[in-house]
Amino acid sequence: MERVVIFGTSEMGQMAYFYLTNDSPYQVAAFAADRDYISEEKLFGLPIAAFEDIEAAYPPQDYRMLVAISYTGWNSLRAEKYHEAKEKGYHLINYVSSKAIIGPESVVGDNCLIFQNSICEPFSRIGNNVVVRVGCSIGHHSVIKDHCFLASHAVVLGHATVEAYSFLGANSTIRNDTVVAERSIVGAGALIMEDTQERGVYKGGLPTLLPIPSDSLRSR
Repeated sequence: MERVVIFGTSEMGQMAYFYLTNDSPYQVAAFAADRDYISEEKLFGLPIAAFEDIEAAYPPQDYRMLVAISYTGWNSLRAEKYHEAKEKGYHLINYVSSKAIIGPESVVGDNCLIFQNSICEPFSRIGNNVVVRVGCSIGHHSVIKDHCFLASHAVVLGHATVEAYSFLGANSTIRNDTVVAERSIVGAGALIMEDTQERGVYKGGLPTLLPIPSDSLRSR
């Protein structure tokens, strides 16, 4: 049983711990966080180690790592820690729920979390450091690029592309053959019928696209 250090002690890290413990071949050995953000010594009875010198206590030749952070800052924090973990020499694992369906000929990168009841149809491609929450559907021949976050029940239809660092809100739908530009924010329930603009924010519940200034984005 391979041993894993989870980077992240907030909700996403705690969920990663639950699923790895109950639905994976991995054993969680410890948590990691930046030293300035450590307020307790343990979580779920496991040590919380400072990421700055994590390799001293948990060397990469003996431990794997999973960076489990939400979509803070257009997913940029998760991307930053993903790259730092790679630079430290860690092999980054995936968590794919036993209740998810990954189609034949689909490709999944590393440090991905794919939760239960999600479906990746044949020939779909998921990049590195992608979070696919509960009940998402990714259509055939679609591409989800690096560092994206798909909230629960997001739907990406066939031959669509979601560029890097994008966020798809719960119950949002991306039409087939559509490109979601890099760092797009698609709100809950939004229906995207045309290509989006980079760093655009698109509100749900409207019949057409409605770009919203990015400074109006609030935490969900």
